Amino acid sequence: MKCLAVGRVISIVDDDESVRRSLTGLLRSVGYEVKTFASAEDFLDSAHLPGVACLLLDVRMPGMSGLALQARLAAGGFRIPIIFLTAHGDQAARARALSAGAVEFLLKPFDGHVLLDAVNVAVAG
Repeated sequence: MKCLAVGRVISIVDDDESVRRSLTGLLRSVGYEVKTFASAEDFLDSAHLPGVACLLLDVRMPGMSGLALQARLAAGGFRIPIIFLTAHGDQAARARALSAGAVEFLLKPFDGHVLLDAVNVAVAG
């Protein structure tokens, strides 16, 4: 698998540390730089927003949800490609995420190759 965004950051926002850790390993194995955040609020408070090539985002998290973060980024003028990852995917959430511009909406557990393909599509843009 080829990395299409050398020097650009893939950010992961998920409240599950094991998910963040496994996604980090997968993405780094193909050459991506990765930054992780345990919450939407942590991500928003970081200095990494301008350099994000793609955002991997959980739907359900304590505090701000992934869908709420997507809306907030759009309202702030940030055009970051988003791939949603969720264990609780209902059709309404999927439709809302995709209609608001998400690149993909994947159900956990997902195939690593499918995720990497989606990331490559997102960063190629």
